[in-house]
Amino acid sequence: MRRREREAAELFAALYPRLAGWVRRLVDDDGTAHEVASEAFTRLWARWSSVDEPRGFLYVTAANLVRDHWRALDRERTALRRAGTETALREPEQLPDPTVRLLVQSLPERLRVPILLHYYADMPVREVAAFTGRKEGTVKADLHAARELLRAHLRRSVDHPVR
Repeated sequence: MRRREREAAELFAALYPRLAGWVRRLVDDDGTAHEVASEAFTRLWARWSSVDEPRGFLYVTAANLVRDHWRALDRERTALRRAGTETALREPEQLPDPTVRLLVQSLPERLRVPILLHYYADMPVREVAAFTGRKEGTVKADLHAARELLRAHLRRSVDHPVR
């Protein structure tokens, strides 16, 4: 049991700051970033003996938790709008927002996770493939498809700015 705890502590020391920083860039909030990173480590600890790739597990888990956070924010905005108290916030469909974070958030999950892992966590395609259980060619195709969707949306935002 001591060895397991030491290995987990070493992994935490090595990966937590980078994972929390990565999440921070996605959620734009320090507190939420630390909550997500901590929860990812908690889930890893619960499955410690059955996880072959702890780093991949952490990033995929964190990506899923970030997605849940984004969904919760969308539900909150919807609830505020329904209550008639929202004045400054608008749905992304109403006001195209060219920020990359919102664009990535709008991608389907099969495209969003590889983008988050490859570009935000700096994982090579080979690692993204291993962590997601996909073939490298599939990850490359998904990354290409995601970039094309993002590019098209950015073009529309530039060609038809909201006034």
